[in-house]
Amino acid sequence: MRGHHMSIRTSDIHRAIAFYETLGFAVRERFTTGYTLACWMEGKAGRLELIEIPQPQPAPDAFGNERYVGYYHLSFDLTADLEVRTPGATLSLEDWLNRWRSQLLEKSLPFVVLLLPQVQTIGETTYRVAFAADPDGLPLEFLHQIDPALASSERG
Repeated sequence: MRGHHMSIRTSDIHRAIAFYETLGFAVRERFTTGYTLACWMEGKAGRLELIEIPQPQPAPDAFGNERYVGYYHLSFDLTADLEVRTPGATLSLEDWLNRWRSQLLEKSLPFVVLLLPQVQTIGETTYRVAFAADPDGLPLEFLHQIDPALASSERG
């Protein structure tokens, strides 16, 4: 078995499409679910389904409410992208966030950081991790795998 798609309900499908395009997704199929607009977008991270919800209610605060149970976040590994963009030197997660912020602002889309980049070790792998929110407030995680020696120097 393998995954087919991630699905997100949105209050504004056109705004959501523009937002996820800045993360490398492109619309592959537009359709309706019988009562509302929907689309599949594809990118290096896989397939994303967006469904516009008429009369939407705000999403629960999955990031800020530690007792919330359910969808928490989508996670994107930027490691290969950061190394490819700058041969011989790795673009930092902070640099990537600043470039992404500029792209969003050019399209008049919100840029909401939920957690500034910080070091996190999971098992034997060390990452720089940041969280941002999509236009509907859904948390998105961005990971950049780093050398553990870099993490030690950052922690001081």
